[in-house]
Amino acid sequence: MRVQADDSHPDLRAALEHLLAAGGKRVRPTLGLLVGNMLGAEEARLITLGAAVELLHTATLVHDDLIDGALLRRGIPTLNARWSPPATVLTGDFLFARAAKLAAETDHLPLMKAFSETLAIIVNGELTQMFSSRGLIERDNYYKRIYAKTASLFEMTSRAAAMVSPVDEDLIESMRDFGYQIGMAFQVVDDILDFNGDQAAVGKPVGSDLLNGLVTLPAIYYAESHPNDPDVQSLPNGGWTHAENMARLIENIRKSDAIERSMQEASQFVDRALARLEPLHPGVEREALESLAKYIVDRRM
Repeated sequence: MRVQADDSHPDLRAALEHLLAAGGKRVRPTLGLLVGNMLGAEEARLITLGAAVELLHTATLVHDDLIDGALLRRGIPTLNARWSPPATVLTGDFLFARAAKLAAETDHLPLMKAFSETLAIIVNGELTQMFSSRGLIERDNYYKRIYAKTASLFEMTSRAAAMVSPVDEDLIESMRDFGYQIGMAFQVVDDILDFNGDQAAVGKPVGSDLLNGLVTLPAIYYAESHPNDPDVQSLPNGGWTHAENMARLIENIRKSDAIERSMQEASQFVDRALARLEPLHPGVEREALESLAKYIVDRRM
């Protein structure tokens, strides 16, 4: 990942180093490496795929932080906190281009197609969220949003790792679904942590999604149980712009069973993912994938 900026402007190299130094869980490349190693893929190709996926993810975070005006990520300043908006956008564009280059270096045309389609899904999802999801209390919209935002990249990663392995289409489909299920669980848990995680670590207030008009699963569960709550009823009409009302709603969600019910749903996604691994031969990679799936619902911010 680091060498992608070796021949570039010094500021680009510094920006990439800053982004990589922020660390992160590296869940997506881990997923690809484990699936591919389990299924007998060539290691060099898996490493290239992992770097491509993580660079793509990093690029989306650069643009997301700029769009959201976030000043911290993983406890350190975001790129847009240090640079101008135009420079931040161009850095994100550079990372997208280098991610695509790495995907091409796998020399596997179906993988390259899946990679580009996933990028389109992510961007379309961001635009949908920006223009037509504010204040919307609707499960179908929520699931489509978190698929586009998060699960699509998990899905593509596990599917791509299987695609470059000597396995049949049925196993490729099983791995695609495994990635989809843990990706959905991952975002549900992220949305739970938005209400009860360590907010100081990420530099965002409790319930930041709701304060931006985005109704996530805990808020949906609460709204379904409390349809007459005036703060819930105000959301479709721009109620999220009233900070005092939203602070009250966020606290009510935190005190309700909505968090627990959302976590139960995340666990159901993980259970479906684990079911995809059951027919496979036991081994260290399969055990690690099981641990990865379980980690998703056990993690803390």
